[in-house]
Amino acid sequence: MPRGRYSLHDPHDHTPLGEEHFHCAPGPSGWRYVSQVINPSGDHAGSVDLTLDDLGRPIRLELHAASWQVRGAAIEGVTWVRTDPTGTHATEGNVRAHAFTGTSPAFLIATARLLRLTPDSSATRLRLVAFTDPVLAPRTLDQSWALMKREAHATDNGPLMVEEYQVTALDTGEQHAVHISGDVVLAAPGIELEDLDSPPSVFT
Repeated sequence: MPRGRYSLHDPHDHTPLGEEHFHCAPGPSGWRYVSQVINPSGDHAGSVDLTLDDLGRPIRLELHAASWQVRGAAIEGVTWVRTDPTGTHATEGNVRAHAFTGTSPAFLIATARLLRLTPDSSATRLRLVAFTDPVLAPRTLDQSWALMKREAHATDNGPLMVEEYQVTALDTGEQHAVHISGDVVLAAPGIELEDLDSPPSVFT
């Protein structure tokens, strides 16, 4: 069960956005990721709880940020309920999309797990619902993912398999690289792995 810490920053101007302290592991249902988000001043800023099934589909999502809360799952596309800070006005949403996304590294692992790309496969297009900080407002977006290469890197604990993905935002054409090993993001725009207490889990 990897435990560790990501630092988060604005991918454009590199303004620090805080840290995400996480643990994750494969389980009987698929994979689960739980984290607490700390803002730059050291205060609690939110949390992420994501469970995937064996096929990489989100069967349970719970997000908290700035007193807002979202609960969602893959039902007829993706379905969610977003609750305001007072708890009196809940809004429901449903989109014919493949999965959820957001600022947490968990969503990059989830998307890679859902697609299961190989280096010789063509780029795959998918539709995602993003929940944007700080109020978890939903936004539908389209991306293209391609697995550029898969390489083994020598470490003190043996070889570490690293996958490099090219992710393209289809509305702007902007491209960026995402580096993943097992169920840990090594590097991505706005995300840096700062601490990891055990090797990443290997998906079968």
